[in-house]
Amino acid sequence: MDIFMPMSTKLRHNEIITALIIKIANLIERQAVRVFHEEGSLVYHGKRQEPQFISLVHIEKLEDIDFFKNNVMNELYFVQPDFVLFKQNDYIENTNRTRLAGCPDLVIEIWSDGNTNDEKAFKKFLYSTSDKTEHWYIEQDSNEVQCFLGQNSLPAQSLLNVLRTTNGIEFDLRRMAIIE
Repeated sequence: MDIFMPMSTKLRHNEIITALIIKIANLIERQAVRVFHEEGSLVYHGKRQEPQFISLVHIEKLEDIDFFKNNVMNELYFVQPDFVLFKQNDYIENTNRTRLAGCPDLVIEIWSDGNTNDEKAFKKFLYSTSDKTEHWYIEQDSNEVQCFLGQNSLPAQSLLNVLRTTNGIEFDLRRMAIIE
C-alpha cells in the first residue's frame, strides 16, 4: 500500500482533491459526468440569517431557466465546495462559467484548519436541503469520512478502504490515509 503522511493540512487537502479529479477524469471519458472543484461556486437560495429559506437550487422547480440564469443566478449567495460532481442531477452555469446551480450528486468537503464550526454546520445544513445530494466530510487529522444523503446519515467510510457513493462511483484514496 502506498502510504501518505501529510506534512501539512493544506498538502493533504490538495492531494485528496487531485486524487478525486484523476478518478473522475476516467469516468468523464466513458459517460456524462461534470466535476467542479474549488473554482466552481455553488449558488443557493436564502441568507444565512434566515435558515428557513436556505436551500440548494432545484433546477426542476425553476419556471424560467433563462431568466434565472441571466438575472438571478449572479445575485445569489454562494459557497465553494472542495469537490462537486453532477452525474444524474441537472445543473446550469452562469454565462461566465464561474457559478453553478443545482443539486449535485456528490459534494465533498475536506475541512481545513481555517474552517470554523459555524461554516461547517452551515455547509452541512445547505447540502442536506436536497434529498438527491450525497455529501461527504473529511477531517484533516482523521481517516473517517462522514457520509450523508440529504438529511439522512449514511454509514461512515474510511480512507483506509475504497470509498463508494450510493450510486456506485468508487474512489481509491487509500494512499491519503494516515497510518500511525
